[in-house]
Amino acid sequence: MLLEAVKKYAVFSGRARRKEYWMFVLLYFIAYVVGIVIDVIVGTFNPIAGIGVFSGLVTLGLFLPSIGVLVRRLHDTDRSGWWALIIFIPLFGAIAILVFMCLDGTNGENRFGSDPKAAERLPDSTA
Repeated sequence: MLLEAVKKYAVFSGRARRKEYWMFVLLYFIAYVVGIVIDVIVGTFNPIAGIGVFSGLVTLGLFLPSIGVLVRRLHDTDRSGWWALIIFIPLFGAIAILVFMCLDGTNGENRFGSDPKAAERLPDSTA
């Protein structure tokens, strides 16, 4: 589940559960911190910019997956991916996106696809 968003590198269709989104955020954070640590050890970290070569590569490499998982998470709450642009409104946009990412997804199918939680709700038929 942790690498689900990275496997769907540039997939902007479908839906993503809260768990998928927040596990991706955790992965991104850990990778970024590791990148900063490597930058500091190697001496490529720029404290004024707050980024270095390795942390910059992490940011660049995870840019499309982060947009993809954000759009799929918005789809799970039955919102268009264009809602992601609200992030450009200072303060309000970040708060709104945070609230959207914490909301439960739509139960059942919506206009963006089937419920990703539906598989967990079904009884296990492999026994």
